[in-house]
Amino acid sequence: MEPQRYGPFPFTPINQRPKISWPNGAQLALWVIPNIEFVPLDAALPVAPDAPLPNVPVWAGRDYGGRVGIYRIMEVLARHNIPGTVTLNSDACTDYPQVVEACVNLGWEFMGHNQTNARWLNTIPAETERDVIFDVLDTIERFTGTRPRGWMGSALQETWHTLDYLVEAGCDFVADWINDDQPYLMDIGGRQLVSIPYSYEINGLPAFTQHSRTADEFEQMMRLQFATLYGEGAVSGRVMAICLHPHIIGVPHRIACLDKALEYICGHDGVWCATGSEIVDHYLSSGATF
Repeated sequence: MEPQRYGPFPFTPINQRPKISWPNGAQLALWVIPNIEFVPLDAALPVAPDAPLPNVPVWAGRDYGGRVGIYRIMEVLARHNIPGTVTLNSDACTDYPQVVEACVNLGWEFMGHNQTNARWLNTIPAETERDVIFDVLDTIERFTGTRPRGWMGSALQETWHTLDYLVEAGCDFVADWINDDQPYLMDIGGRQLVSIPYSYEINGLPAFTQHSRTADEFEQMMRLQFATLYGEGAVSGRVMAICLHPHIIGVPHRIACLDKALEYICGHDGVWCATGSEIVDHYLSSGATF
């Protein structure tokens, strides 16, 4: 799209929209998103580009997520019969193949999430962005057997051309735009893309590393987020995204807060545990238009 003052969608207040009804009268679509990411030991992170390499403690802390933390998340989600929608760095297919295979065996969904978290779309040469997006989706399809229908950029970053490339590559939805509690349609040059509500609030990475929340505080945040969205969902359906980073929430002293929060949420009637594609498909089937 061309640079513009507002996004490729109309400004529509949430109280001036058609009602969203989820399957079986559910008030809330619960969307749980494990982020499976890979950062090479010999590459700097965009957040610390000048740090000397190898940055062993930063790298090893993240690697813990692939070696240990993700398996705790898998156990918790399986206990509550919740399907994961993975945002996947395509490099993880070759560097963490056992993790990706385990996700496939669980029936989890995959979204494209750059090649690696060390390279954001707005930090690479502009002429390479399209090829990178296609390579990510092609690689994930080759390793998992299914082409991702959704995308979330590393650090939620895009360029002015990202959405055009995503539509061209066959994506149906994108999770970078954290400006709503419901899905909405984007008009990408006359082509349709759905924005699905991701969260930078109910997200372990900023909660613990930037805002220094405790595990008990994060559990309470999840409960309070649910209570508000669930109540509002009685009027028109809402989406609650829970965004998980295995090296953060998957450590021993934090994983229980996720388990307890999900037990509380799933103990309510009218909660639909869904993948991103299921949420998008139902939203579109309701007759949503630009």
